Amino acid sequence: MAHGDRPPDTPARTLVVVFASPVADHLLHFAGDLGYRTVLVEPDPVRRKGSAVARVTGEVADGSADVVVTDHDRPELGTVLCDALATDARWIGVMGSLRHTAPHVAALHQRGLPVEQIARVHRPIGLNIGSHTPAEIALATLAGLIADRNNRPGGFDFAPPG
Repeated sequence: MAHGDRPPDTPARTLVVVFASPVADHLLHFAGDLGYRTVLVEPDPVRRKGSAVARVTGEVADGSADVVVTDHDRPELGTVLCDALATDARWIGVMGSLRHTAPHVAALHQRGLPVEQIARVHRPIGLNIGSHTPAEIALATLAGLIADRNNRPGGFDFAPPG
C-alpha cells in the first residue's frame, strides 16, 4: 500500500480542522499520511492560509467527516460549532482540558441549540496519553478518531489515575 493510501474496504474520510494553529498544522500533515482528505476552516481572513475555507458546510463535512476545533478560546467558536452541527459530520470535537470550563457549551446554549445537539460535541478529544506539544496533541487526536471510527475504546478514559 502506498504512502497515505487506505485499505480497499475503508470508506473515504475527511478531517475538517477548524482554526489555523500549530496543532492544526500537525493534524493536517498526519491526517494526509493516514489517508484523510483534509480541509482547513479558518473564518478569520487574516489568519486564513492558501486553500483554507471560511466556514464548515455540508460540502466539506459530510457523514464521513470528523471535525476538530483546535482553539476553544476563539470568539468564532459558537458560530463554527453551529455550522458543524448543521452538517452530517460523523464526529465533532473541541480541544480543551477537563480542568477548564467548556466555553462551547455556553456559546451553543446562547444560540438556542438543544442539549441533544450540544451533546454531539466531544471534549476532551484524543487519547489520554498526557500529550503537551502540538505534534503529540495531533497524534493523540487522530489515534482517538481512528479508535472511535473502528468502534474501539482507544483509551478515551479520562478518569484521574489512582
